[in-house]
Amino acid sequence: MNEVLKNVLVIGSIVIVIAIIVVIAINFWIVASSKNRIITEEQAKNLPKADCILVLGAGIWGNSPSPMLEDRLLQGISLYQNGVSNKIIMSGDHGKKEYDEVNVMKNYAIEKGVPSENIFMDHAGFSTYDSIYRAKEIFEVKNMIVVTQEYHLYRALYVAERLGINAYGVKSNPREYAGQAFREIREIAARNKDFLQCIFKPTPQLLGDTIPVSGNGDVTNDK
Repeated sequence: MNEVLKNVLVIGSIVIVIAIIVVIAINFWIVASSKNRIITEEQAKNLPKADCILVLGAGIWGNSPSPMLEDRLLQGISLYQNGVSNKIIMSGDHGKKEYDEVNVMKNYAIEKGVPSENIFMDHAGFSTYDSIYRAKEIFEVKNMIVVTQEYHLYRALYVAERLGINAYGVKSNPREYAGQAFREIREIAARNKDFLQCIFKPTPQLLGDTIPVSGNGDVTNDK
């Protein structure tokens, strides 16, 4: 019995070590394969005009964006103002009536001078994968600039490439954020999850009719 238990422990240990190596390898691959598509705002200005700037949601505090989200919005608005694209997609969680990231995001941009008709809201951007999948299938995006913090940008760009979108990313982390160490650890698991999703390409829980980003963003208004 002791010999059997010993063998089980050895096999179990080997399996755990292999699993850790696979997780680390996937994480490394996503970062390595995406880092060359992270560019500066100045570099983005020199690219052909993108179909849109995709700003990924990051939580709200009441009717105000969280610090991380505010930095994403400011960077996205700056890119818009510098002619990188004339359309912005605000993609976030609006799964419940009382929690509405996308209207907060759009209102913030309007207050900064972006015309409402140039801002599209993706109300079902429940995850990074969903946001990018829907950018392609719902908003018919082929070329885009993704805006989020650097640690998150690698995964977003990897998903975009695997889903067939020509995407570059501009990072939006001009300051330190509380709890960032935890986010970095959680991101390793998220990268592995999206690596698998990009293999099987599951359909997001919500899709719907197409809304070409070349049109009027006010069609996405719900208020």
